This record gives sequence, structure tokens and C-alpha cells, in this order.
Amino acid sequence: MAVTPAVETDAARSVTLRRAGVELVLDLASGYPVVLHWGAPLGDVDADALRALKDGGIPHSDLDEPVDPGMLRESARGFTGRPAIRGHRGATGFSPLFEVTAVTVRDDACTVALVDTALELSLELVLALSPEGVLLIDAALTNDGDTVYTLDELALWLPVPDRATETLDFTGRWLKERQPQRLAFAPGLRLRESREGRSGHDYTIVQCALTPTTTTEEGEAWGVGLLWSGSSRHLAERAVTGRAALGAGELIEPGEAELEPGATYRAPTLAAFYSDEGLDGVGARSHSWLRSRPSHPSTPRPVTLNVWEAVYFDHDLDTLSRLAATAASVGVERFVLDDGWFGSRRDDWSGLGDWVVSTDVWPDGLGPLVAAVREHGMQFGLWFEGEMVNPDSDVYRAHPDWILQVPGRVPPLARHQLVLDLTNPEAYAHVLEQVHAVISEHSIDYIKWDHNRFLTDPGHEGVPAVRRQTEALYRLFDELKDRNPGLEIESCASGGGRIDLGMAFHADRFWTSDQNDALERQQIQRWTSLVIPPEMLGTHVGPTISHGTGRRHGIQMRAVTALFGHAGIEWNLLEATEEELSALREWTAFYRAHRGLLHGGRVVRVEHPDPSAVVHGVVAHDRASAIFAYVQCTTTSGTTPASFRLPGLDPAARYRVRAEQFAEPATVQRRGPAWLDGLEVSGAALASVGLRPPVLWPEQAVLVVVERVS
Repeated sequence: MAVTPAVETDAARSVTLRRAGVELVLDLASGYPVVLHWGAPLGDVDADALRALKDGGIPHSDLDEPVDPGMLRESARGFTGRPAIRGHRGATGFSPLFEVTAVTVRDDACTVALVDTALELSLELVLALSPEGVLLIDAALTNDGDTVYTLDELALWLPVPDRATETLDFTGRWLKERQPQRLAFAPGLRLRESREGRSGHDYTIVQCALTPTTTTEEGEAWGVGLLWSGSSRHLAERAVTGRAALGAGELIEPGEAELEPGATYRAPTLAAFYSDEGLDGVGARSHSWLRSRPSHPSTPRPVTLNVWEAVYFDHDLDTLSRLAATAASVGVERFVLDDGWFGSRRDDWSGLGDWVVSTDVWPDGLGPLVAAVREHGMQFGLWFEGEMVNPDSDVYRAHPDWILQVPGRVPPLARHQLVLDLTNPEAYAHVLEQVHAVISEHSIDYIKWDHNRFLTDPGHEGVPAVRRQTEALYRLFDELKDRNPGLEIESCASGGGRIDLGMAFHADRFWTSDQNDALERQQIQRWTSLVIPPEMLGTHVGPTISHGTGRRHGIQMRAVTALFGHAGIEWNLLEATEEELSALREWTAFYRAHRGLLHGGRVVRVEHPDPSAVVHGVVAHDRASAIFAYVQCTTTSGTTPASFRLPGLDPAARYRVRAEQFAEPATVQRRGPAWLDGLEVSGAALASVGLRPPVLWPEQAVLVVVERVS
């Protein structure tokens, strides 16, 4: 899209932004910002006509002249729901009323300047549509007065149409993250808060509004997510008028945003997604947007072995060297040494914070293991948990004041650890220098950065510090990368406890969940990838018997599940059978041959009529190829299972479809379906008639490969 020169006006009546099938119409005629429309392009409709279409007359019991609450939702204009900005100057300055003073417009963005002269505040809103159709909104609030202004909340809100009568968000816990909650968009406020000082296992990533007929494949969806990794709020409110809106913002601790005269608070960026192609359309926009970042990983995502569930704290050079050799033999490309290599860290009671190689476990340092790994052509990765400290550590004994705390008390322990105060320059420097020293000494390619507890009493010198702690971590990651070109960072927080759009701009990979059970992973991976592209999500083949559930799964089920992401292994391969190792070789070869599609195509979540099964896949953007998975979670409802569709292909093209098996899945039938060994058929038939799966035992999976032949 061509970008016109910026135009500044003092009295712009409306602004229309239109890009990639999304349109935003912002009404400024009344002197404050009102979103008249956010959704599909409306064609030749001007703002005056939109105002008339949205006019509801004057009902009894309302204001004499009812007004749209607009983006700021100010009570001073008669809005009785949750306002966008809440704050005060002591006992005064509690009710803002902003007026537009200037507007700067481009084809794809506009900046709106507003002032409240009575409260001595100024506000700048920047709204921009990315080339992918993602709406990005920034807000900056400045204290123009000569006394302190206390900001309690600044949330960014967008209205959704009346037909959006349902909400979708996500809940979870450790080992069971991102579980969907689809509810009626009822009157009142739905508030999802994260008060952990991180996004957390219960974090929703995106708050959606849907029509009743919206599915993963069809219908309209609106969603908002926050580019922020600290405490946050996601909100959905239907007012007494019947109108509904979505909002999100940082959760500001009491006193955390005390704006001195002249000071500015900059809210985390809001990303807003609209789709008329179902929830998969939301995902397609978000994936394309995140993939367009200059920092997005550009090299093929290596098959990764992490040794945590293989050896835990039992580090031994001979064992790990043999494990590295076996890993290389099955096609692993990156070997990651997990917790236990440093200080007094023989268990999780001590050593955190002392980022020096343990001479007890590694008398010759890490060099011999690094050399053994690299002799096999693999990258070497290392685990850190730099934001944490054990009381039983050298650094804590020397600096007990280097923790986040309320003065005069020590927070309760979680996993025998406390949180280092990275807003303290000395503590920050300690972590940066010790971590950098280890990375640079061994030219380490990759670090797994863990965060195994939430924040409690997160203060610095008596002042709340969640915001500054989050910014310090961003700064730390960026500086480690600047000092060590090519370094990649995985964000892990007891698994999936810090996966958010903010961290996506500082980390290269997320550990999706500590849950490696392939059955539990179905929903976790399905919904974590709604806005995070699969190449950023660690998906590993776990042990035969899951360490998280005790379930036993065959290699086919585990391998198919781990394929749809940044694939790897979390398993002691020295205990694997020759049959399992052979299957892993075939699996890694398949992954390497197809990761361009798996990490660059459009993710498809197929609506399947039988709830006993899950179907999903990835389709190339040119529709020349696709890979789908059919996963039998429980027993089928019929003696022959329901056919599953393969949508997203070219209806007029012919495709060869076949099953790919790394090991034989267990079935309950004398003969498998005719298509398993290969069949040529039209894309229209695959999307409509679909394929009849084998009659599988529960917790078995079939992988389907689709390639265009004409």
C-alpha cells in the first residue's frame, strides 16, 4: 500500500484505515475518539452514514443527549461502565474528560493528540494497521500539572458489533495451559487478571469475541492481546445499553505509576485481530505479523534434545556424551544441558544465582561436553534461571537485599527460591555478567531461560516494581543477544507460564508446557498456536511413560504430536529400543524435509463431528502441499470413525494423499482404509468428503501427507 505524506489537522472529523481486508473508522467529530467500525471493509460508506446507522435515538432513563462512550469510556460523558483511564491527584482529578487537539494521518496510521486542561493531562493515541491487517494501538499519558498524578489503570478498548454474542478466552495451570473457555457475552464485566508478575499459566494471550456460528474455520472473530509479559488485565464488557467492547492493559500495582510533573506513562501496545475466516483467520494474521519481524528466526528450526527428563540433576560427562552420540545418530541438531551444571546445584534447594560452572560435577568445566556435542555437528544449549535465587547460594548470602520484597520481610519461598530484583543495577549486572561469561566462553548457541515461580511482594525499596522488572528482563535478553550475535533464547516459565505477545519480541522460542504427555498436548498446542506461530513453540517427543501423567504412549502418537511446532526430544534415548530409535530417525528426517511447510504455512484447526478425535494441519500458502494429523483421543462413537476433512486446498487441483507412519499405530480392524498407501483425488473432494481414518485404539495418531500432482 502506498503511504501518503503525513497530514496534520486541528479538526479532523474522521479517519479511515484500511489494509489487508480490515477497516477501522475512527470518528473524531465530537472532539473525542469513537470507533465507528472495526472489521471487514464497508465499501462506499462515509462517517456521517455510519453515525446515522449507529444512532439509537433517545431511550427513557438515559441522558438527554446520549453519546457513544468512545475509546476512553469516560464517566464525565455519561458512561457507567469501566473507564479506560482511572487515576487521581490525591482526592481530586479523578474524572478525566479529554478533547482532541490535533490529528496526524497516514494511509496506514493516525496519531490523535488529546488534552484535559482541567486535570492537566495530555494523551497521545497512535493507531496503525500492519500490512497483515493487525491493528496496533499505543497510548502515552503525560502529567502536565505541577503535582503528582497517580495512574491506576490505562486500558485500551475497542467495540465489537452486536452480533458478537460470545466470548472466548483461555485458562490453565501448570501442565495444562491454554484450555478454551467459550461463554455467552453476557451483560456485565468479564475480567481476566494476571497478578503473578508474569503472564502466567492461566494467561489468556488473547481475549476474543465471536458470533454464535463462528468456528475455527468460518465466521467472524475479534480479539485483543497485549504486548506485555508482566501483570495484566484482559476485559470484555457488555454495558446496560447492550453494546459490547474488548479491552486490555497492564495491571498497575498501587503506587506503581506515580507520574511526577512532566512524566509520561506509556501503555503496552495492544494488538487487535479481526477475521471473517474464523479463528484460523485470527491465527493467520498473527502468524504473518510475527513472522514479518526482523528478529523472527530465519534459519531452519533445529531438532532439539533437552536432557531434563533424561537425567534431571544427575550430570555425568560419560552418560551425557553417550546421550549426545545417540541423539546425533537419530538426527538431533541441538543438544541442551538443563538445570544442575552450576554452583552447588545438585537439587532444587540450592545454587540458583551462582552462575559459575560447578567443579564438583564438571572438574574440567563444560568444555569436554561442549566439544563432544559439537564433534557430532550439533549446537550446544544451556539452562539458566537468571531471575531467581536460592537462599542457599553464595550470591544471596552476600546480598540478601537483592530480592524483590517489601522492606522488613522476606516473601514466601516457592520451589525453594526467591526473585532477584533486576531493577537493582548491581543485581542486574551480576546476572548479566555471569551469564554472559559462560555463554561467551563456550560460544553457546542457545539458552533456555526458566522462571519457576510467580512474584510475591514484588517491590524495590518499598515501591512496586513489576513494570520495571519486566522491562529489565527485556533489556537483559536484548543485551545478551547484542553481546553474543546469533544467540537464541527460549522463554520457559515452569513450561508455559510466560507465553505472550510481548515476550515474542525478545525471545526466539517458547517452551509450550512442561507437559510432554502427547494426549494432554493436543489442546495445549492447538490453542497456544492461535496467535503464536508454531515455529516458536517447543514440541518434544517425551518418554514412553509420561513423567507428567504416567500414561504410556507409542512412538507414533508422540512423534506426530511433536511434529507440529519447533520439534525436539525430551527423553533419555539411552533407554530407547532399536525400534524406537529407528522411528525417531524417520521422524527427524521427515521434519527436516518438511519444516519449511510446518513453519511457514497456514495453520488449520479442522472442525470434526466426533469429539473423540482432534484434526489439525498446515497448508502451504500456494496450496501445493499440506500435512494433517488425525488424533484419536478416546474411543470412536461408531464402529467406523467419522471421516475427517482436509480444508484449505485448491478445489480444482488434484492431490496425492497418503499416510506417513514412523511406527505402526494400534488399530482395531482387519484391513486399513484404501487411501493409506496413496490415492489421487481432487482438493474439493478432500475438503468435502474427506478421508475415513483407520479404527484406532484411543491415543493413537495418523499423519497425512498431501502433495499436488496437477
